[in-house]
Amino acid sequence: MNRRPVVLVIAGSDSSGGAGLIRDVQVLSDLGVDSLCAITAVTAQSDSQVRAVHLMSAELVRAQISAALATRPVDAIKIGMLGNRSIVEAVAQCLPARTAIPIVLDPVLVSSSGAALLDAEGRQAMRLELFPRVSLITPNLPEAATLLDEMIADDERDQQRQACRLREFGAEAALIKGGHGAGAEAVDLLVTGMNSVQRMACARLDVTCRGTGCALSSAIAAGLASRLSLNAACVRAKDYVRDMLGRNGSCREPGMGYG
Repeated sequence: MNRRPVVLVIAGSDSSGGAGLIRDVQVLSDLGVDSLCAITAVTAQSDSQVRAVHLMSAELVRAQISAALATRPVDAIKIGMLGNRSIVEAVAQCLPARTAIPIVLDPVLVSSSGAALLDAEGRQAMRLELFPRVSLITPNLPEAATLLDEMIADDERDQQRQACRLREFGAEAALIKGGHGAGAEAVDLLVTGMNSVQRMACARLDVTCRGTGCALSSAIAAGLASRLSLNAACVRAKDYVRDMLGRNGSCREPGMGYG
């Protein structure tokens, strides 16, 4: 019997279930993939407010990753909220080579209402120490701008330029999501080796739903774990999130989630 693919999720929890680790596991299950986990933070959230955040120690995060990797063969890794520099550094040091296991990083920086979820030192460590270890980064437009200390891209040309700049930090590929943009289409741009660009667009839906960033990156990791190519995994993930929005849009208020 063929075993089910396995993804190790390194992320924070969300007590509301709208984003973070719970959303990740739901998505992976939907796509026929099993989950292992390493929890980086416990958050107390409703759909409209973050009430408390408790970060795990770097040592505990490191121990969780080591134990998970020793438990079962892992086919892909998805990384979400990290919280601070010490956790970023611990994760970077624990990761296997991306040539052995594809690694997807969703660089969670700020909640949807503006609360910082990774400080400036953590962002610097992410750029310099974690980006060179991963296969793909999946920032949205505001996250890409923050990571580059630039203004938010206001057209596809600038979005592509920022994706290329982010790849210079060492990630194999960068997917900048266009859900926070304007216009009739939500355009994601995937930039891979030699700055090759794939454009993925769909009609913009007039709905709100927390956790879409978590869902997209987890769906990509599921595809990679199932041996899809990166392009195919990204296309399938975008379709999955669009279907999720169609089913569940407006189910949650756009509060403090880190999706």
